[in-house]
Amino acid sequence: MEPGNGTQISEFFLLGLSQARELQPLIFGLFLSMYLVTVFGNLLIILAVSSDSHLHTPMYFFLSNLSLVDIGFTSTTVPKMLWNIQTQSNVITYEGCITQMYFFILFAGLDDFILTVMAYDRFVAICHPLRYTVIMNPRLCGLLVLVSWITSFLNSLLESLMVLGLPFCSDLEIPQFFCELNQVIQLACSHTFLNNMIMYFSAGLLGGGPLAGILYSYSKILSSIRGIQSAEGKYKAFSTCASHLSVVSLFYGTSLGVYLSSAATHNVHSSAAASVMYTVVTPMLNPFIYSLRNKDIKRALQRFLGR
Repeated sequence: MEPGNGTQISEFFLLGLSQARELQPLIFGLFLSMYLVTVFGNLLIILAVSSDSHLHTPMYFFLSNLSLVDIGFTSTTVPKMLWNIQTQSNVITYEGCITQMYFFILFAGLDDFILTVMAYDRFVAICHPLRYTVIMNPRLCGLLVLVSWITSFLNSLLESLMVLGLPFCSDLEIPQFFCELNQVIQLACSHTFLNNMIMYFSAGLLGGGPLAGILYSYSKILSSIRGIQSAEGKYKAFSTCASHLSVVSLFYGTSLGVYLSSAATHNVHSSAAASVMYTVVTPMLNPFIYSLRNKDIKRALQRFLGR
């Protein structure tokens, strides 16, 4: 779309976290370090789970899938930002922006669903321990992950195709370090009521739905834990969920905090900085949370690295 009349467009401009040139080397070094830690940490989790037969259980199967999704999630945004800093350019092509937005929505949705599936796994393990192996059989585990991928794929495809139909005006600056759906829609120079309705409906259904499932699972888990007589039994039951609960709190706490704060302050720079928390920091911390709080993962990592 040609600037000004909404007919042809070739590129967007990502404003990033800071336009101050003296801060660019610091931002580059910080984000490169965080990205490498994220990829290496999550890759170690995947390799440890796949190489240790003791970890071939539903819980660790879902954990390895979460690690894979986290690698994809952070790889969608950070490498492009690092490239822009290195080349002193804030340009992203129209096709690149749509592609980045598609994969960002895909992996964000997958994060939601995998965390929900993991909550269900913990619910079955604690509330129905005698039937756990029957309920959480390999077929069901594979089906849950497959449905998560298909649902996220269809949602991401729908959102991206809706944006493809929008005409854009001359002001194509995105106040983020990546092409965020909401920011891209705001740049359209036509009515975006349908796009906004679909975006908020999807966020409510595919974001609020999994969160409601997680909260329901943990309400049942807490009820079961309260029914355990011994303090040691209560601690053992709760410790099996502690890592997952920490990751859920971090992911939802930061993502909800970003959108609530941006809606309240309308400060684009603080919104961009806050987005770093759930797009970069959370995927980086997940391997540490699971490895530090989980003896099985620790032993598997020690055996894997000791080879």
